[in-house]
Amino acid sequence: MGLISTNLLFHLFGITITIAGAIYLYLKHVTYHYWRSKGIAQSEPVVPFGSVWPVLTAEKSVGQLMRDLYLEFKRNRIFGIYSFHKPTLVVCDPEIIRFIMTKEFTAFQDRGLYHNEKIDPISGHLFLLGGPKWKRLRVKFTPTFTTGKMKQMFGILKEIAEKLSKCIAKEANQNGVVEIKDIMARFSTDVIASVAFGIDCNSLENPDAEFREWGRKLLTPKPVRNTLMSLCPSIMTMLHVKTIDTGPSNFIINTFKDTVNYRMANNVVRNDFLDLVIQLMTKGCVNSDDGNEVQRDPIGASETITMLEGAAQVFIFWLGGFETSSSAATHCLYEMAMNQDIQEKLAKEINTVLEKFGGLTYDTIMKMPYLDKVVSETLRKYPSFPILNRECNREVELPETGFIVPTGTPIIVPVLGIHWDPEIYPDPDRFDPERFSEENMAKRHRYSYLPFGEGPRNCIGMRFGLLQTKIGIITLLSKFRFKPTPDTKVPLPLDTGNFLLMSLGGVTLRLEERH
Repeated sequence: MGLISTNLLFHLFGITITIAGAIYLYLKHVTYHYWRSKGIAQSEPVVPFGSVWPVLTAEKSVGQLMRDLYLEFKRNRIFGIYSFHKPTLVVCDPEIIRFIMTKEFTAFQDRGLYHNEKIDPISGHLFLLGGPKWKRLRVKFTPTFTTGKMKQMFGILKEIAEKLSKCIAKEANQNGVVEIKDIMARFSTDVIASVAFGIDCNSLENPDAEFREWGRKLLTPKPVRNTLMSLCPSIMTMLHVKTIDTGPSNFIINTFKDTVNYRMANNVVRNDFLDLVIQLMTKGCVNSDDGNEVQRDPIGASETITMLEGAAQVFIFWLGGFETSSSAATHCLYEMAMNQDIQEKLAKEINTVLEKFGGLTYDTIMKMPYLDKVVSETLRKYPSFPILNRECNREVELPETGFIVPTGTPIIVPVLGIHWDPEIYPDPDRFDPERFSEENMAKRHRYSYLPFGEGPRNCIGMRFGLLQTKIGIITLLSKFRFKPTPDTKVPLPLDTGNFLLMSLGGVTLRLEERH
């Protein structure tokens, strides 16, 4: 019996080696020859991981990998990589990016990212969804971000910004040094918790507040899952993996349900995002900015959204709002500390405008053109979404390439790479707000600056995110001066385990009060 078992093991081992060898040879000489067979330049893949091995090992983030590949292959309008076994097209040329994102949008409407509403209902949000459901929800939610709606929410943001000022002053009085990344994350958390959930979580006073704790857990580095979700969703589909862990998912859904039920039972009305979601749940549309008429969308005007659909949209508003806005503000204040002349010029503009118009209002912020340049340059150097994903849903020939994109082909736009291209942005590591003067912007292709995407699928919350970021910066620079400390890292190291572009560890700065 022992001899038979040994022979069987050797036999199975031989079969395994043969199968593994066959797979290796097929990947190396057939699968990984796909782009060359089409006459398209390609990165050299590693069997069986394709081009993504540096991301799986957390050597590089997805954004850093695509930046480096873009800089290597940018002489080509397009080039190919392999996400494990899947051929993926990377687009370098801004005119082809415009073709994909706007001109032929209907052929590239979906992101092609993994989501599974059956096992993970909170993944059914606008960022991940595709097809008719995405279109229906996008149409319904677009009126929630008008200028009128932003003005209605402004009071909430201003109130929390005043708490931010007190928090920073307290930190400054203790030792004059602050960990600005954590403080701005707490500020953004408080804003989003209030606007999206109607909850005063007050993490500025209590750093261990429940909302802040769940936010930290959501952004724990998960390089393998993030890579599969963004670059090889078919494997996630096969494995039925959740995009969001059960703990934070249940917290968001239960908090949303409890707040909605309380408001509806007690007729609570508050000028915030949650009010607008409740309107979509109860009557399928939102009130116009004057509060009287109703904005009817042409697609299913009276069709309401479900509780879980509402929870999913509030979730992505929360996640996108607190992390991207806090990162933008953090990176901006870091650059101000490293560039004192720019900081002083911006602070002068802020205080001049505030004094002229009698304080901080929505309209006041619109009268700060240098602030807009500074924030734009921050998002150029540190785009929160370092790549943009699309998927082809019907065969289309890309202009001036002769290449017909097959249905189902994943497409990546390497935003970080384009933003760091020295031929588009000379000396890209230098922080220079004048890149966004009207004259310099006119010299560049519009699709060479993509912090919020472009076309019909651009970031729906862009205006709110910018408003939140600017309020935080105005509040702090009007009263404080930021400087580097001996512990301030130059350059800032990036977190290689996250899909979003985030600095690794804390960002320590020294504060001085302005007089």
